[in-house]
Amino acid sequence: MYKMRQSIFNIIKTRFDLSIDQAHEDSITSSLKKSVDFVGANLWTLIFAIFIASIGLNVNSTAVIIGAMLISPLMGPIMGVGLGLGIYDVDLVKKGLRNLLVATFIGIVTSTLYFIITPLHTAQSELLARTTPSIWDVFIAFFGGLAGMVGASRKEKGNVIPGVAIATALMPPLCTAGFGLATGNLAYFFGAIYLYSINSVFICYGTIIIVRFLKFERRHFTDKIYENKISRYIYIILIITILPSIYLGYRIVDKSIFENNAQKFVNSNFHLKKTQVVNQKNIYGGDTNKIELLLIGAEMPQSTIDSIVAKMPAHGLKHTLLDVKQGLDAKQEIDFAQIKASILEDVFKKDSSNRFNTVHEGLGDNLPDIGGELKALFPAMKSYTATRTIMHSLDSLQHKDSMTMVVIDTKRFLTLTEREKLNAWLKTRLQADSIRLIVEQE
Repeated sequence: MYKMRQSIFNIIKTRFDLSIDQAHEDSITSSLKKSVDFVGANLWTLIFAIFIASIGLNVNSTAVIIGAMLISPLMGPIMGVGLGLGIYDVDLVKKGLRNLLVATFIGIVTSTLYFIITPLHTAQSELLARTTPSIWDVFIAFFGGLAGMVGASRKEKGNVIPGVAIATALMPPLCTAGFGLATGNLAYFFGAIYLYSINSVFICYGTIIIVRFLKFERRHFTDKIYENKISRYIYIILIITILPSIYLGYRIVDKSIFENNAQKFVNSNFHLKKTQVVNQKNIYGGDTNKIELLLIGAEMPQSTIDSIVAKMPAHGLKHTLLDVKQGLDAKQEIDFAQIKASILEDVFKKDSSNRFNTVHEGLGDNLPDIGGELKALFPAMKSYTATRTIMHSLDSLQHKDSMTMVVIDTKRFLTLTEREKLNAWLKTRLQADSIRLIVEQE
């Protein structure tokens, strides 16, 4: 039994052994120390990346933002600080912090200038996502720091560090901070700077843990008290950074639970024949929340509303107010143009759905993917599309036939024999009574 446990332990140990493919310690530290400096190419790359990320946030393009994060060199000084703290290299820590502050300052100034110049000043969803950090951002940054240092310690670096740069998103918060300054919105500025701080601190902490786990050689202080003071400062910074994020994370979860409960409550209690909810507004306030409803149709008696309010605690809405506007109160709030548009949209969707179901009734399941077979049998094929549809007769509105239409794009002209062969094969393969084959040649 002991041998079996030992064997299992050895298998697990070998499977998770970080010493496999680990680069030499001197090579790792040398590489990280080089990435700390922000001069020359690194500085220009940062400026260009800031402009790219700012444009991406401005036009709400996720792809552009990801591209900016890939070319950003911000990971260098952060991991350099983590390495310095892990091996007690005070000079490296000072150098890393100095370069990180320079990079941060230049990033904020560059993005602020861009957002002052740009004619677009609307806060898009990608930008707003960087203004309210939470505990999940802590986890992302921490595990990102762990992964980043593991990747940096390998002989073959791979794509770990660029992936960490994307996941932890160091660049967008800096640009969002610039947007906050350019538009005078300090809430955006401080929210973005806090997210940037979370990412920096916990990437750094993840780096420290892996450096200690890999047992890098530490510098020993002659003054043990000074060494303990540095360790204490690290933990104080971590606690100061994480506490606000826990509170913000709690509020996000609490708000999500409230909105979900509010929607279920309204759906189950205001599904009435003669009265309709035309607008619902959930207002989250933490201790006291509020649901505002706008009703049209027959007015609900106050007694009915009171009985519905009594059910709110059962739906997890104990400290929630219900504000129902109907009758004269509703008329003051109703945007009739919006309601008309909403009704027309619902009618259009229902009509389209009915026509779609009527037309496709009896046409069967989706057709199989025959691309690979087509390419093997007919190498000249470039692309194809196949669909079951209805052919309507213009002579008689009542007459319609189901058919399978196949459109094929080829590299060369198909002979009559080849067309007949292809048509027969399609009929058999697609189990179709009739095939309408259209061949297009480039």
